[in-house]
Amino acid sequence: MSFYYIYKKNYKIFFPIQSNATRTISYTNYYTHLDFPKTNTFPNIQTTTFKPQPSSPNYQYPFLSLWALVLCAMTVSPPMALLSIPISTTLIFFFFFTSSITHTQSASNHTCPSYPNCGDIQIHYPFWLNSSTTTTTTTTTNTSYCGYPGFGLTCNQSSNIKFPILHLPNVDYYAIAIDYNAYTVTLIDIDVYHKQCPRANHNFTFDHSLNFFQYTPNDLNLTFLFNCSNPFRDFLQPTTPLSCLQNSYVFPEDVFSKGIGWHSYCSEAVMLPALSDYVNVSDLPNNFGEVLNNGFELNWYHASDCGACEESGGSCFYDNKQGNYAGCLCGDVFQAHKCTGKGLSTAIKALIGVSSVVGVSLFALVIFLFCHYKKRKSLPTNTSNLLFSRSISSDPSSKTDPELGSALYPAHIFSYSELQEATNNFNASQELGDGGFGTVYKGKLRDGRTVAVKRLYENNYKRVEQFMNEVAILNRLRHTNLVSLYGCTSRHSRELLLVYEYVPNGTVADHLHGDHPAHKKPLTWPVRMSIAIETAEALKYLHMIEPPIIHRDVKTNNILLDSNFHVKVADFGLSRLFPMDATHVSTAPQGTPGYVDPEYYQCYQLTDKSDVYSFGVVLVELISSMPAVDITRRPREINLASMAISKIHSNSLHELVDPNLGFDSDCEVKRMVTAVGELAFRCLQAEKEMRPCMDEVLEALKGIMSFGGGEETDVVTPIDDDVRLLKNNNQPLGSPVSVADHHWESRSTTPNTSG
Repeated sequence: MSFYYIYKKNYKIFFPIQSNATRTISYTNYYTHLDFPKTNTFPNIQTTTFKPQPSSPNYQYPFLSLWALVLCAMTVSPPMALLSIPISTTLIFFFFFTSSITHTQSASNHTCPSYPNCGDIQIHYPFWLNSSTTTTTTTTTNTSYCGYPGFGLTCNQSSNIKFPILHLPNVDYYAIAIDYNAYTVTLIDIDVYHKQCPRANHNFTFDHSLNFFQYTPNDLNLTFLFNCSNPFRDFLQPTTPLSCLQNSYVFPEDVFSKGIGWHSYCSEAVMLPALSDYVNVSDLPNNFGEVLNNGFELNWYHASDCGACEESGGSCFYDNKQGNYAGCLCGDVFQAHKCTGKGLSTAIKALIGVSSVVGVSLFALVIFLFCHYKKRKSLPTNTSNLLFSRSISSDPSSKTDPELGSALYPAHIFSYSELQEATNNFNASQELGDGGFGTVYKGKLRDGRTVAVKRLYENNYKRVEQFMNEVAILNRLRHTNLVSLYGCTSRHSRELLLVYEYVPNGTVADHLHGDHPAHKKPLTWPVRMSIAIETAEALKYLHMIEPPIIHRDVKTNNILLDSNFHVKVADFGLSRLFPMDATHVSTAPQGTPGYVDPEYYQCYQLTDKSDVYSFGVVLVELISSMPAVDITRRPREINLASMAISKIHSNSLHELVDPNLGFDSDCEVKRMVTAVGELAFRCLQAEKEMRPCMDEVLEALKGIMSFGGGEETDVVTPIDDDVRLLKNNNQPLGSPVSVADHHWESRSTTPNTSG
């Protein structure tokens, strides 16, 4: 169907034209009422043709077109309109209705086919059987019409393996189980199936072709490193190579997805998920084959463009060439959006439709005459005022009052378009940094405020959980040394965006060993002490509120500085609520290499002492101005925590201290640096029971700071008995060093921002 708009002087109307002879309407009826001369051509007429897609609402809902006609008729000059509407409009309405009924019935040949089982696996919507590769004869040629794009399965009945194959980008997987009630499918890489010593060859990552899938809580990422040289073990925690693959290793979670250059030691790294129920960390090097042969689990969710269809009992219909949503299959009837009017015969539908058209036509005529009457009574100034009022109420900026909120989100809800405008369409020049969960951009709101906008990665399967977690946590936190959340987009927004206060003076990492211009002027020791105390204040606050919160990613990249060098602790992207009735939280390891509690990697238990360990690394950075991980250092000094423990243990702290601090020339600086070094030593103990809590750490730092002012304190002394006792023990294990392609001066998820 095409829509022709006809313009002649001040007259404007449109009508449909179809090539099918049974649906053609005489042009004469139209231009007779428009007072055009009765010739074979239209004089002085401009025409424009629009070709709607099959899913256009005009096909299925004629009344949308009806109201469009009313609006167009209202623009016609009054004398002509009063003459033409009663007859011509009714004819047009009737045409639209009959066209819609005919089109609806013409799609009835598109139905969801029934598929045979593939082995023991039932195949039905939203999956479909790929007819081009199956040996069955019952599959129709249009099977890809009914189901989700990318859910096509191949079943080779002649094979000994009776599992359907799901074709994901570049890799084929056996679908060994499909739970249609739980919306889950269990997959096994074909290359590892039924092999005693499988060699993982394919990374599994999400991209746009997997936009209906996401991980389930049962999945745990495994990272395999193959053909590693012997020096590779020098800077790793004690580990065991794979039992049947020489010089190869496996680690739980994406421990080695980022970090230092593993390619210098290993030929290949492969990351893929596995079912956590089958993962025994201590025995993983021996039973990894069994783990891989149990596969992993994906959850699929409703396609956003066909949710209404499925909720009404229909099945989504996709174009098999482009994969675009085309409509809703309701039994043997094709409808545009959702199933309506089930069980009604064509005759009843026609009767209802005709009655509706007549009734709506009369109603439209009354509305038109009323509007025409009001228009004649209105003065031009009134019309101007009306338009002005409407423009104000529809201005998006009227919704950006930062003090506004909602019952669902205490923070202000920003529109996506406003944040897109604030960041200049997320221009790369506005980028402040990126990390594991998203990229942060500098932006300027319409009210003039400069903000930091975190844009969560589109294909990160944890993005919604991460988004809601940050909002829930940050909205209930109020502390001068924590960043402030201004607001966010709705969870149903086009993208998930968080808006924070903008902290202009960079991160502590920038000032200590980064590219920030201020790095040319080193931070003085009093400023560093202030940074340590204010950071400890923020962490103590997190640990002391009810329920407690563990940051999980304490590092100098997440400690921001304002223009007066006051601390703003940022990036709660890895934060988790800490249950009041638990002493630890068992969870997959996350964080930044060089800062992560080594005990956390061994037993996968999280406590507030994990933050204490990370803070100990921060203290060493403040003393030394060195990054937490640096592969340019000697092998045993790559990890700063390990190097600090070794230096302090051998009474060689002076070798670690930044020479710009005046350690050798200022006795007071030497006293405080030594005391902070001893405190860092306590924080970096491998066993969490040996570490102080954050409250003790804060009091110790305050004691160190005030000691020189004449106040008596027994909180800490430069060398106390506890530290001597610790020094007599074996050297504690440092935080494991991760492996990746680039040097470890990585940017935070939230540099120069609050999150």
